[in-house]
Amino acid sequence: MRILHVSDCFPPRLGGIEVQVDELARAQYGTGHEVAVATATPAPAGAGEPTPFPVARLVAPLPWELPIGRSLGPLLDDLKPDVVHVHAGAVSPFAWRAVHSLGITGPPVVLTVHSMWGPVSRTVYRALVPGWARRHGGGLVVTTVSEAAARPIRAVVDGRLPVRVISNGIDLARWHAETPAEGDRRVAPVPLEGDGSAHVVAVGRLAPRKEPVNLLRVLREAASAVPLRATIVGDGPARRRMERYLRRHGMSGWVRLTGRLDRSEVRNVLETADMFLAPASRESFGLAALEARLAGVPVVAQAGGGVADFVTSGREGLLGGTPRELAAALARLASDPALRGRIAAHNRATSPVRCSWPAVLAAFDSCYEAASAKTDFAHL
Repeated sequence: MRILHVSDCFPPRLGGIEVQVDELARAQYGTGHEVAVATATPAPAGAGEPTPFPVARLVAPLPWELPIGRSLGPLLDDLKPDVVHVHAGAVSPFAWRAVHSLGITGPPVVLTVHSMWGPVSRTVYRALVPGWARRHGGGLVVTTVSEAAARPIRAVVDGRLPVRVISNGIDLARWHAETPAEGDRRVAPVPLEGDGSAHVVAVGRLAPRKEPVNLLRVLREAASAVPLRATIVGDGPARRRMERYLRRHGMSGWVRLTGRLDRSEVRNVLETADMFLAPASRESFGLAALEARLAGVPVVAQAGGGVADFVTSGREGLLGGTPRELAAALARLASDPALRGRIAAHNRATSPVRCSWPAVLAAFDSCYEAASAKTDFAHL
């Protein structure tokens, strides 16, 4: 099958959508599909990491590298894809334009929504969806990455289009931890205030929508009850604000900001973790939390977010509905080694198979077939 992925953002930009689109395309290419990517993201300054498939960077000459993008028409004429897989976030002008333009005579379309829709996004999509449904005549299938993300989408779509939940994909073998021998864990790369403090790890882009300062507030409240040390992996525009918060509240001695690390380095940090914290209230999936769960680390996260699709409270970690509840969950795990050990053992012994690439690829193949069948029916 010839598959064209369309995404506003793609590497060298780094984020959840960019990484997932890249890895999905690579996984599909590895199974024999003919894959290409169209993006509004400029090429890297250097050579960049090579891809086994073509990447068309349809960058429009706009200030600040806004991801509006040029027309897909010439690329469609050249590639003649069997299906176009469009990837959208909360605001995705290149993706929106693609869905609109492909609606009448174009190939079947699968639209994957990677974000949680807030009030503004719901308003925008509520204006877009009726036109998409009319133009595609039923040949548009919508997917999203978690049940939490699906709820507002289904409310907006209101039965006009099918909405399916397909997890983000991950290589289970890369992250699944073997049971470590006693005393086998590495020394955490964090200054200690005292022996016996539990090590909390968080991983993610330090951007406002990820609520990084709220993460620090949760850590601070939990540390008022039990000794903690913390490693926060990632970089982004909120880092300076976080550094000021750490200094103001005297947390710099036990919280370390590492900056961006590659995946092997993240894996090393997770090997030292007692708990993983993912406090963002609008997390549509939580790939970093899934990686921690696969590495055997108990996860503390929001009960209403996408992490709840693969973390059940009391089994793979603890969930909370408010920052105070998350802080209490951290303190509970920090003070209860037996509970941490039981959850860690469960996480090491089990895998969320529906997040594996074979399961994800099969689910998307089914969506491609459904979109193709409906398009053929609509054109009879």
